[in-house]
Amino acid sequence: MQYALIIRESAEDFKRREDPAYRNGWIAYTQALVQAGIMTGGAGLTAPETATTVRRRGEDHDVQDGPYPEGKEQLGGFYLIDVPDLDTALEWAVRVPVSPQGSVEIRPRLLI
Repeated sequence: MQYALIIRESAEDFKRREDPAYRNGWIAYTQALVQAGIMTGGAGLTAPETATTVRRRGEDHDVQDGPYPEGKEQLGGFYLIDVPDLDTALEWAVRVPVSPQGSVEIRPRLLI
């Protein structure tokens, strides 16, 4: 079954991305997923300040600079993994090198 590991990071985490120690943790984790043969996709995302949000207003739409909604945690990236079950996805999720201010959301992929 395919799952998305959705990474949420704090503003401080986005600033730490240039720190080699922080970055190396993510590189090692990604390599572990690849070596296990379970990574099917994913991407890191740039800082929330670079976002543009489109909101529907009936038949019209508004374009806003920045993320929506604004909050303590922002979407930092995601991994797509193919594992037998939720328990296995959880085993990989707890290994994500997210900081104590961040989180990992696990969701099954919608297959249509």
